[in-house]
Amino acid sequence: MTRHNLESLELNDSGLHLRMVRRKAQAPAPAAVPVFTAPSQSATDSIPSGAVTIKSSMMGIFYRAPSPSSPPFVKDGDVIKAGQLLCMVEAMKVFNEIKAEFPCTILKVLLENGKPVKAGQDLFLISRP
Repeated sequence: MTRHNLESLELNDSGLHLRMVRRKAQAPAPAAVPVFTAPSQSATDSIPSGAVTIKSSMMGIFYRAPSPSSPPFVKDGDVIKAGQLLCMVEAMKVFNEIKAEFPCTILKVLLENGKPVKAGQDLFLISRP
Protein backbone atom coordinates (compact mmCIF):
# COMPACT_ATOMS: atom_id res chain seq x y z
CA MET A 1 0.00 0.00 0.00
CA THR A 2 2.82 2.37 0.81
CA ARG A 3 4.68 1.65 -2.39
CA HIS A 4 1.60 2.53 -4.48
CA ASN A 5 0.55 5.42 -2.22
CA LEU A 6 -2.81 3.81 -1.36
CA GLU A 7 -4.80 4.83 1.71
CA SER A 8 -7.26 1.91 1.48
CA LEU A 9 -7.96 -1.18 -0.57
CA GLU A 10 -11.30 -2.98 -0.88
CA LEU A 11 -11.93 -6.32 -2.58
CA ASN A 12 -15.30 -8.05 -3.19
CA ASP A 13 -15.20 -11.51 -4.79
CA SER A 14 -17.73 -14.36 -4.58
CA GLY A 15 -19.18 -13.25 -1.26
CA LEU A 16 -15.76 -12.49 0.24
CA HIS A 17 -15.34 -8.92 1.36
CA LEU A 18 -11.88 -7.63 2.34
CA ARG A 19 -11.02 -4.08 3.26
CA MET A 20 -7.61 -2.78 4.34
CA VAL A 21 -6.97 0.77 5.54
CA ARG A 22 -3.52 2.19 6.12
CA ARG A 23 -3.14 3.99 9.44
CA LYS A 24 -1.84 7.49 9.33
CA ALA A 25 1.57 8.00 10.87
CA GLN A 26 1.39 9.21 14.43
CA ALA A 27 2.77 12.64 15.09
CA PRO A 28 6.05 12.56 17.04
CA ALA A 29 5.80 13.32 20.74
CA PRO A 30 6.43 16.98 21.50
CA ALA A 31 9.85 17.69 22.92
CA ALA A 32 9.90 17.92 26.67
CA VAL A 33 10.64 21.45 27.78
CA PRO A 34 12.14 21.77 31.25
CA VAL A 35 10.75 24.45 33.50
CA PHE A 36 13.21 26.63 35.45
CA THR A 37 12.01 28.22 38.69
CA ALA A 38 13.21 29.19 42.13
CA PRO A 39 13.46 26.05 44.29
CA SER A 40 10.67 25.10 46.65
CA GLN A 41 11.58 24.89 50.32
CA SER A 42 11.07 21.12 50.25
CA ALA A 43 13.67 20.67 47.48
CA THR A 44 16.66 20.91 49.80
CA ASP A 45 17.53 22.17 53.28
CA SER A 46 20.51 24.36 52.38
CA ILE A 47 19.89 26.22 49.13
CA PRO A 48 22.81 28.27 47.83
CA SER A 49 22.02 31.85 46.85
CA GLY A 50 20.93 32.11 43.21
CA ALA A 51 20.07 28.40 42.88
CA VAL A 52 17.07 27.40 40.78
CA THR A 53 15.34 24.10 40.08
CA ILE A 54 14.60 22.34 36.84
CA LYS A 55 11.07 20.95 37.00
CA SER A 56 9.51 18.20 34.92
CA SER A 57 7.18 19.45 32.22
CA MET A 58 5.24 16.16 32.22
CA MET A 59 4.14 13.23 34.30
CA GLY A 60 5.98 9.95 33.78
CA ILE A 61 8.93 7.89 34.98
CA PHE A 62 12.26 9.66 35.67
CA TYR A 63 15.42 8.05 34.24
CA ARG A 64 18.91 9.27 35.12
CA ALA A 65 20.63 6.88 32.66
CA PRO A 66 19.85 5.24 29.32
CA SER A 67 19.94 1.75 30.92
CA PRO A 68 20.34 0.27 34.42
CA SER A 69 23.98 -0.66 33.72
CA SER A 70 24.93 2.73 32.21
CA PRO A 71 26.33 5.69 34.14
CA PRO A 72 23.89 8.56 34.81
CA PHE A 73 23.58 11.37 32.29
CA VAL A 74 24.56 13.86 35.02
CA LYS A 75 25.49 13.75 38.71
CA ASP A 76 25.91 16.22 41.55
CA GLY A 77 28.69 18.70 40.79
CA ASP A 78 28.68 18.23 37.00
CA VAL A 79 29.20 21.35 34.87
CA ILE A 80 26.64 21.23 32.06
CA LYS A 81 26.67 22.77 28.57
CA ALA A 82 23.58 24.20 26.90
CA GLY A 83 21.78 21.39 25.05
CA GLN A 84 23.33 18.61 27.14
CA LEU A 85 21.03 15.71 28.04
CA LEU A 86 20.08 15.78 31.74
CA CYS A 87 17.59 12.92 32.00
CA MET A 88 14.66 11.22 30.29
CA VAL A 89 11.02 11.09 31.32
CA GLU A 90 9.06 8.15 29.96
CA ALA A 91 5.45 9.00 29.22
CA MET A 92 3.13 6.62 27.37
CA LYS A 93 6.05 4.41 26.24
CA VAL A 94 7.87 7.41 24.74
CA PHE A 95 11.21 8.51 26.22
CA ASN A 96 11.32 12.31 26.28
CA GLU A 97 14.76 13.87 26.62
CA ILE A 98 15.17 16.74 29.08
CA LYS A 99 18.08 18.94 27.99
CA ALA A 100 19.73 21.97 29.55
CA GLU A 101 18.61 25.24 27.98
CA PHE A 102 21.72 27.06 29.22
CA PRO A 103 25.08 26.27 30.87
CA CYS A 104 24.74 25.39 34.56
CA THR A 105 26.13 23.30 37.40
CA ILE A 106 24.14 20.43 38.89
CA LEU A 107 24.04 21.06 42.63
CA LYS A 108 21.77 18.12 43.43
CA VAL A 109 19.77 15.46 41.58
CA LEU A 110 16.46 15.44 43.44
CA LEU A 111 14.92 12.15 42.24
CA GLU A 112 15.98 8.52 42.20
CA ASN A 113 16.23 6.60 38.94
CA GLY A 114 13.03 4.85 37.88
CA LYS A 115 10.73 6.80 40.19
CA PRO A 116 7.43 8.37 39.11
CA VAL A 117 7.50 12.11 38.50
CA LYS A 118 4.61 14.59 38.33
CA ALA A 119 4.37 17.58 36.01
CA GLY A 120 5.93 20.53 37.83
CA GLN A 121 7.96 18.35 40.22
CA ASP A 122 11.57 19.41 40.94
CA LEU A 123 14.19 17.25 39.13
CA PHE A 124 17.47 19.11 39.65
CA LEU A 125 18.81 21.91 41.82
CA ILE A 126 21.20 23.96 39.67
CA SER A 127 23.23 27.14 39.67
CA ARG A 128 23.84 29.35 36.67
CA PRO A 129 27.29 30.79 36.02
